[in-house]
Amino acid sequence: MTDKSKATQNNTSVKGYIASLDDEQIAKDSLVLIEMMQRISGHKPKKWNVGTIGFDSYHYKYDSGREGDGHVIGFYPRKGKITLYLMDGTARHSELLAKLGKHTITGYCIYIKRLSDIDLPILEQIVQQSYEYIKSQDGHIDRVLWQTKK
Repeated sequence: MTDKSKATQNNTSVKGYIASLDDEQIAKDSLVLIEMMQRISGHKPKKWNVGTIGFDSYHYKYDSGREGDGHVIGFYPRKGKITLYLMDGTARHSELLAKLGKHTITGYCIYIKRLSDIDLPILEQIVQQSYEYIKSQDGHIDRVLWQTKK
């Protein structure tokens, strides 16, 4: 996530938010992702920012002095697509991503249209590995993990 002013937990109901989604399939897929991420993290979902559903949190502080809190794993359901966040970056997961199915990626996001387009057990492995990696950092994340070191 970004600095504290931008990455904030939102106290609105996750359940109400999912119920308000216009896309019925995205709402159903979101419930599957919530169950999976809650099982992986051991934490209940919380709404972050406008529409991100995140699980657990970590604190980061960069050498520049910039610091904040972010969710360890999470996703953003929108009409026609779901964005999944891997806070350790997608590059670490390239081997599994090659087996995932229909998706696109950026530095720390996986974009899918429907869960039926992907291999859910592969996604679960990716999310599990991402979660474990971020948690293994003991709250000492000192750089944007998905950017290449210079």
